[in-house]
Amino acid sequence: MWKLLWSVFFSILLTSGYTQDQDSGDAIFIRKIYDKVLTDGSAYQWLNHLTTQIGGRLAGSPQAAQAVTYTRSMLDSLQLDTVWLQPCKVPYWTRGEKEDVHIVTPAANITLPALALGNSIATSTAGIQAEVIEVKSLEEVEKLGTDKIKGKIVFYNRPMNPKQIRTFNAYGGAVDQRVNGPSQAARFGAVGTLVRSVTTLHDDHPHTGVMVNKEGITKIPAVAISTNAAEMLSKMLKEKQVTVFIKTNCKTRPDADSYNVIGEIRGSTHPDEIILVGGHLDSWDVGQGAHDDGAGCVHAMEVIRTLKQLNYRPKRTIRCVLFMNEENGLAGGLAYAKASNEKKEYHLAAVESDAGGFTPRGFSFDAENEIFAKKFLKTQDWLPLLEPYGLALNKGGSGADISPLKSQKGLLIGFRPDSQRYFDYHHTETDTFEAVNQRELELGAAAITSLIYLIDKHGL
Repeated sequence: MWKLLWSVFFSILLTSGYTQDQDSGDAIFIRKIYDKVLTDGSAYQWLNHLTTQIGGRLAGSPQAAQAVTYTRSMLDSLQLDTVWLQPCKVPYWTRGEKEDVHIVTPAANITLPALALGNSIATSTAGIQAEVIEVKSLEEVEKLGTDKIKGKIVFYNRPMNPKQIRTFNAYGGAVDQRVNGPSQAARFGAVGTLVRSVTTLHDDHPHTGVMVNKEGITKIPAVAISTNAAEMLSKMLKEKQVTVFIKTNCKTRPDADSYNVIGEIRGSTHPDEIILVGGHLDSWDVGQGAHDDGAGCVHAMEVIRTLKQLNYRPKRTIRCVLFMNEENGLAGGLAYAKASNEKKEYHLAAVESDAGGFTPRGFSFDAENEIFAKKFLKTQDWLPLLEPYGLALNKGGSGADISPLKSQKGLLIGFRPDSQRYFDYHHTETDTFEAVNQRELELGAAAITSLIYLIDKHGL
């Protein structure tokens, strides 16, 4: 009996000792990752070029093509096993000349800071002028019906909910009026739409973003106005009838040829298990696309650079993917998933960084229901290694570009930096290189590299 107990005791000790040694080795390597990125990283330098030298990278534009060329050359310089361009057809919408949106009064015109929404049509050269009707939801438009909507400009004015601690949840609760509001208004005879910018910040910077023209419904001009302008217009509407003039110069051009930019380090023992890290290379044309999503692209590039610099030979294939056209159609993400499925590839995990270059807070995980618990449970073993760096691991969403890979039954992961300031810059002219803090950006790259290292070494 005593021999059996001692045998069990020593077995536990040996197992515990192995785990401690393993954790110690992982902790040391993660520390090396952070030290390397924080003292000898390239992410901030890459972001500088992508934003200040190239600028806004609307899918299909010359700037998007320049971004493809630049990032491919940077990946080539890292001496990866393979670097290539993956073709995709992208929609090509252009803004044209600056929008003219103003309130028409007997005394003077009051300009409303505005940006046309992606996929909006142009007005006639004379513009449109109509009475404004304010609503809070798509459902309200339907209740008002054609009698009250026809011939008017519908003004969607539902703010993001400031009570939500995670601003992405607040964004999700308000963005439907931008995406689907114009077609809903057109369905009942509206001649145009104004949409309150989707942000909690009160300022004079309008936020653009995609809107969807529903098939079979007349297309109408759609613009976002700044939150300050929305507040002013709403106040005026409570006192009297208001007429607004809108002139836009948008154009939808033929679909353009573009590319996802891909580089990888081939796995040494499990090369057919792919761990993807990525962001989207395109951005809106206003601003420089720094937080959205230049930061995510250089995060992904820094991950693969850091592992190379530390002479780490992964067991699994580590693949950096810079997707094209997340903002206006997801063409790159869909093309990538289609090609991957045709090749019968398996993505053990895919990590997307598309939430800005702010201080990292952790990661959220998603997968098919029947496999989520097992794979997510494995990641919880790594919390003692990640918590010292302020990182948490939670269930949640992942990212738009990697979402089509869900059918491969791997783990989809979203990088989660602090979200409080993200929608101050999102889709605006203020999303510039200067808005990104170097240390916060580098901490994000180190955090993502650490998680990918753990997945590669220990599997799921």
